[in-house]
Amino acid sequence: MRLILDKSDTFGAIASFLCLVHCITTPFVIIVLQSYATQGITINPIWWQNLDSILLIISLIAVIHSTKNTSKSLIKIVLWISWVALSLFIFNEKFYWFSFPELGTYVSSITLACFHVLNMKYCKCETCAHDLDSK
Repeated sequence: MRLILDKSDTFGAIASFLCLVHCITTPFVIIVLQSYATQGITINPIWWQNLDSILLIISLIAVIHSTKNTSKSLIKIVLWISWVALSLFIFNEKFYWFSFPELGTYVSSITLACFHVLNMKYCKCETCAHDLDSK
């Protein structure tokens, strides 16, 4: 857990990217699982169904800690907006509230990953980094 807190932007970018990969590959996984179902074999990988929630929780932790350590208030706002948008798109897919194109999930995931990378490279607060080193 401490590693996630110390490298929150790295983990946030990785979690967002993995979420994007998960969203892109899920239709293919469903097709494969349906082909097994026609043969009488039922496979229901519970870990695959909940992977987006796990990645969303990791991403939330990363956003919380990244916004504490950034020097740019705009980055804080964009990280939170991207995370909220991504979580709304993911929960919408699980509960079917509205009909949104899949593109919204992709864009919010890519935006979140890109701003974690941007924050990691250019927006670190020197005093925040110093405070973390002293703990």
